[in-house]
Amino acid sequence: MKNIRVLVVGCGNMGASHAKAYQNVAGFEICGLVSPGNSKEVLNEALGGGQKLYSDYYTALADSKPDAVCISTYPDTHEAYSIAALEAGCHVFLEKPIADSLAGAIRVAEAVQKSGKKLVVGYILRHHPSWIKFIEIAKTMGKPLVMRMNLNQQSHGYMWDVHRNLMKSLSPIVDCGVHYIDVMCQMTRSKPLRVSAIGARMTEDIPAGNYNYGQLQIHFEDGSVGWYEAGWGPMISQNAYFVKDVFGPKGSVSIVAKNAGGEGKSDDVESHTKTESLRVHHADIDAKNEFTKDDEWVNLTDEPDHQGLCDREQAYFLRAIQDNVDLTDHVEDAVNSLRIAFACDESVRTGEMISIR
Repeated sequence: MKNIRVLVVGCGNMGASHAKAYQNVAGFEICGLVSPGNSKEVLNEALGGGQKLYSDYYTALADSKPDAVCISTYPDTHEAYSIAALEAGCHVFLEKPIADSLAGAIRVAEAVQKSGKKLVVGYILRHHPSWIKFIEIAKTMGKPLVMRMNLNQQSHGYMWDVHRNLMKSLSPIVDCGVHYIDVMCQMTRSKPLRVSAIGARMTEDIPAGNYNYGQLQIHFEDGSVGWYEAGWGPMISQNAYFVKDVFGPKGSVSIVAKNAGGEGKSDDVESHTKTESLRVHHADIDAKNEFTKDDEWVNLTDEPDHQGLCDREQAYFLRAIQDNVDLTDHVEDAVNSLRIAFACDESVRTGEMISIR
């Protein structure tokens, strides 16, 4: 079978990892690297050299004529870049979020349907065996569920540059929160009814209309509730910054990441997907209200690192193309999680509880 020729657009953290995945996963070949700065030269060297380099996306798309495009640029380009690729007859791997507005995300979904091509959105946790298990166990805890999650990042150095650039278009609870909103929606498979959120702008170093700390709350139709908290910047506390905890009538399940949740790891991309252990607690009690079961520790031996997860994402992308996998639900879920995230963003800006329409 002929290799899928991929144009890699954006050569920073995620773009570099996806480009390496295209070398690691048989069935792909890279036909060009695109970035406005020198990150494409750095990535080209890391890949062993010989790649065609472009500074302009649209020139690259026309010149390289790829079968697929991998988009790992800042969110304000996602809509235009992905629609251009789909209209050029390319399959698309698109880093989350799908767009920087809900209307834009809907336009991308419509372009996918019109093109007949595949769109895989970079919800990396969907490919992590421990997160898959976390969601699976959470579903056994009964309803309603209480879902508590955060990822606060004491970003500095290069990561503070990345976060400041991201905040030119999105807040942390939108850009980062879509992952965990997606997880909550998978755990409940219930309709979100309303959201509320708070936010704070703690630095003059970001646009006046944005905020670098936010916390959101979601109310689901089945009675489940969840919160997610995200802060970016050198002032963010590292105390209890990594919480992934769910409980229901039958007990609880938590991610216990002793190493990844340790001192100085909050803005380390490699640590964000580390789970290390799942702790399962059973609520069963006897006549004296004593627990009848000890807590269980689930230690999955299949614990991929960040590059391993990107390899899995791209293997899924390849299978979707080659086996014509129906990705309708996948795209709908990506739009839905962004719809919820933007409702949370609206709540921060208005101070009101927002109904999900």
